[in-house]
Amino acid sequence: MASRSFKASRSNLSATSDVQDGHNKPPLPPQVTFGRRTSSGRYISYSRDDLDSELGSTDFMNYTVHIPPTPDNQPMDPSISQKVEEQYVSNSLFTGGFNSVTRAHLMDKVIESEASHPQMAGAKGSSCAIPGCDAKVMSDERGADILPCECDFKICRDCYIDAVKTGGGFCPGCKESYKNTELDEVAVDNNPRPLPLPPPNEMSKMERRLSLMKSRKSLLMRSQTGDFDHNRWLFETKGTYGYGNAFWPKEGGFGNEKDDEVAEPTELMNKPWRPLTRKLKIPAAILSPYRLLIVVRMVVLGLFLAWRVKNKNQDAIWLWGMSVVCEIWFAFSWLLDQLPKLCPINRATDLNVLKEKFEMPSPNNPTGKSDLPGIDIFVSTADPDKEPPLVTANTILSILAAGYPVEKLACYVSDDGGALLTFEAMAEAASFANIWVPFCRKHNIEPRNPESYFNLKRDPYKNKVLPDFVKDRRRIKREYDEFKVRINGLPDSIRRRSDAYHAREEIKAMKLQRQNREDEPVETVKIPKATWMADGTHWPGTWLNPGPEHTKGDHAGIIQVMLKPPSDEPLLGTGDDTKLIDLTDIDIRLPLLVYVSREKRPGYDHNKKAGAMNALVRASAIMSNGPFILNLDCDHYIYNSQAMREGMCFMMDRGGDRLCYVQFPQRFEGIDPSDRYANHNTVFFDVNMRALDGLQGPVYVGTGCLFRRIALYGFDPPRAKEHHPGFCSCCFGSRKKHNSLAHTSEENRALRMGDSDDEEMNLSLFPKKFGNSMFLIDSIPVAEFQGRPLADHPAVKNGRPPGALTIPRELLDASTVAEAISVISCWYEDKTEWGQRVGWIYGSVTEDVVTGYRMHNRGWKSVYCVTKRDAFRGTAPINLTDRLHQVLRWATGSVEIFFSRNNALLASPRMKLLQRIAYLNVGIYPFTSIFLIVYCFLPALSLFSGQFIVQTLNVTFLTYLLVITVTLCMLAVLEIKWSGIELEEWWRNEQFWLIGGTSAHLAAVLQGLLKVVAGIEISFTLTSKSGGDDVDDEFADLYLVKWTSLMIPPITIMMVNLIAIAVGFSRTIYSVIPQWSRLLGGVFFSFWVLAHLYPFAKGLMGRRGRTPTIVFVWSGLIAITISLLWVAINPPSGSTQIGGSFQFP
Repeated sequence: MASRSFKASRSNLSATSDVQDGHNKPPLPPQVTFGRRTSSGRYISYSRDDLDSELGSTDFMNYTVHIPPTPDNQPMDPSISQKVEEQYVSNSLFTGGFNSVTRAHLMDKVIESEASHPQMAGAKGSSCAIPGCDAKVMSDERGADILPCECDFKICRDCYIDAVKTGGGFCPGCKESYKNTELDEVAVDNNPRPLPLPPPNEMSKMERRLSLMKSRKSLLMRSQTGDFDHNRWLFETKGTYGYGNAFWPKEGGFGNEKDDEVAEPTELMNKPWRPLTRKLKIPAAILSPYRLLIVVRMVVLGLFLAWRVKNKNQDAIWLWGMSVVCEIWFAFSWLLDQLPKLCPINRATDLNVLKEKFEMPSPNNPTGKSDLPGIDIFVSTADPDKEPPLVTANTILSILAAGYPVEKLACYVSDDGGALLTFEAMAEAASFANIWVPFCRKHNIEPRNPESYFNLKRDPYKNKVLPDFVKDRRRIKREYDEFKVRINGLPDSIRRRSDAYHAREEIKAMKLQRQNREDEPVETVKIPKATWMADGTHWPGTWLNPGPEHTKGDHAGIIQVMLKPPSDEPLLGTGDDTKLIDLTDIDIRLPLLVYVSREKRPGYDHNKKAGAMNALVRASAIMSNGPFILNLDCDHYIYNSQAMREGMCFMMDRGGDRLCYVQFPQRFEGIDPSDRYANHNTVFFDVNMRALDGLQGPVYVGTGCLFRRIALYGFDPPRAKEHHPGFCSCCFGSRKKHNSLAHTSEENRALRMGDSDDEEMNLSLFPKKFGNSMFLIDSIPVAEFQGRPLADHPAVKNGRPPGALTIPRELLDASTVAEAISVISCWYEDKTEWGQRVGWIYGSVTEDVVTGYRMHNRGWKSVYCVTKRDAFRGTAPINLTDRLHQVLRWATGSVEIFFSRNNALLASPRMKLLQRIAYLNVGIYPFTSIFLIVYCFLPALSLFSGQFIVQTLNVTFLTYLLVITVTLCMLAVLEIKWSGIELEEWWRNEQFWLIGGTSAHLAAVLQGLLKVVAGIEISFTLTSKSGGDDVDDEFADLYLVKWTSLMIPPITIMMVNLIAIAVGFSRTIYSVIPQWSRLLGGVFFSFWVLAHLYPFAKGLMGRRGRTPTIVFVWSGLIAITISLLWVAINPPSGSTQIGGSFQFP
């Protein structure tokens, strides 16, 4: 490995003295060493003897010589000592929690295979040359050794500290004194002991960073006079003075600004505004007829229901009554669903403008360094058995390779199960990213999920021009295959390793027992069977064989920096022959990657996924504090590497500071071609969500969402009073700005929580809201400031100065990670507002919808970002039972919302009327199942009884029925036109609406009512399984039939309608006076029901008609029961006994 000499980075040299320890001898004059730094960076030392003539005195004292920064002495930032501290942090596993000490365990080995990337924890490197020490030598961002002495003696961090503190500052190799001992400040002991927290009395890191960002006006101001530096602009931006392009500031234009203003040439301020996004309105030729049809259908439905109520069926009043009640509810439900669709819009982004504003050289950013805000990406997983580690690893790889500035990205993996399998799989992914990410950057690979990329059906060589692409792709494919094998072999590897260490521990214990009891018989030693890490220590999380404080619900908090933060400047690769591929001029840096497993203890409510997300919010605020948060499920990967840039266009555009989140549509892979169970859900994602985008914004759907951190903290949007819409406002109009706001600075109005904008924010209340972490509280104003749009035009309100985010990040130290451990502990949320008003909201299985609702309720807006290339892709259950259970969970959450304070009927006046109706529909739609099931039985009851819902099939009824059906079909056609979905997708959605409505939705209503009324919780679980034999089929799960109680209502509906059709035909054919009109009405509606249930019936058939026995058993029992009931209700003519004339012998 290449090595380099140690170079100090400070601008001051300290004169130190060595005091003799002798008690009888007179003290000698202190030895003071003077030094000078040359232009080459070396330090030349002079002894006191050489300078006696200059001193001319025998009085000596300790003092420090400060050399000011000159062209010959320029400080390096950040310092080497801080980088070494950061390296220590990235190689340590931090644990801690309730009633326990936060400890840092230095890990020389994270995975069995060798880690090669210098950013990765446990990366390979030279070993310390001190006898008996096998620690790694300190290294820089390229992995090159940091050698403090010019003799290039290899020494690790701890041995170096010992040499400085106890060895008199002499190099163990050449025995000469070290020329600089600034690493002395990094003395953090490796032994497990409490880690220090930041001193409370001094200015915190966050306060210092915020002050630094706000103090940056124009980078082209002369440091002393504040004048515009034309020479520097010419040199650093390659600008030229000439006709039409000279910048001449007016008097007082530079150097005399207020602190809040940005110094810019007047020409720049008056240039035309170039928006980052634009609205694409639906053509009037489609939208106007669409709205007209909605009005027409509303009128027709009103007239039809009035006619139905007036014209009763006296022959079957019970049938008429049930049908009318159901039809009134269906009309109400349709109205709730249709009204929010009045204002659909499309949006488009301009990535070129984003690049020009934030990443191109300008007067305020001469070097063109990225001025984009940081993004923290959250990936959540809970059980490696249900969520395969390989899938999660591919998601992580797609994130690390995303097309966003590397230094602005941070990825946090939440392992709520605390499994070593997930930990080592993430470490393997970090190791493989060393070659995968540069490969993606070099050849512009899409998608950047290796599993999806290598399984592409299209030509992989299309548009690839570099001659070494074929060779590189073949090598990377081979490496990925080996990576998959390693991931798949991790469970066995961990088990074998744990067994081996456990056997060793048992042997040690038996030997110790024999030594203590020489003559007594030796008993079998029982040692808890622990799970062991690769470095031969106990895993602090969940063990394979659960033990005390090592179970899924009882383990310490864990944080491991898998990939330490990248350097601030690009780190270009070289054409080294030892590398797998040629990475010349390719940035080889990787984003920050952190493994987090929050602490869990018995007796605490951990609030499932919402609690895990809130723990990540707090930990990320401490470690990276990105002003924006992107959350992804572990099976949703980045399909479009530019997706985050597209989302950032909305956040950074004019008025973007009022956006709480940007929701991306969910797209799925692995769905059967016919999409039997409407898994793509395109009607919701392409119709309903686009329509909501024209109101206050789409609902939050749990994944693929880019949040504004400050909105998650529960703050109100800026200029809340100015944009107060009122209850009756839909999309138009707003009230005038409150007069008292004119006296409050825009900066202070940006951070608000509550209804009053007139008073200053009380910072003393923050600990009650956010907890007692001052580091977390200090990070809040920083995140708010960094998330503001760019103030590059007078029309931008609440903006930040250009170039404010180009300053280097704060380096990661041990006290920072120790603070992060404390905020993920199980007790941290006690007596705070986390989960109530702050972060993800607790109390519902659909915490995503509730969290988005709370933000809209405070006046925030959201945006729907549909990209040309899908932003994210994931997987969805294609099995019928799994799909029903998924819908059951969603519907149960909606019922919980309806019976909670999150009901849209209780929304604040800040929520627009149509948005309120949309949220009301979210809570009400499961109750439609009650009326839907009744209506599905009405055709059968009609056929059984020989009656119909109307007295006769007259022209009025048929006309109403025809108009209602035709308008519904025309609305569907127009929705297809403006949304871009296909007719088959619309029909599949209609079919599954009835399947889910008669099964999962009804169960959810029952479950919700029992929970609210009686406090009883019911869970519908799988009871039996039956599967096919073809494991190689991609869609094998589609034919897998798993019996569940949710299938009983649809099966009953199908069997009853089939029997009713047979009974109706038999009666009509053999009757003296056939009632064909009543038969046709009943048969038509029965076929309508059966057509909707066809995918469900097909799912019960399994593969090639192989139906599970349980289906036949239930069908037979139901058919026999219904037949006996019918005979009992309507016995054959001439018989007065139940069951006719049949008698037992």
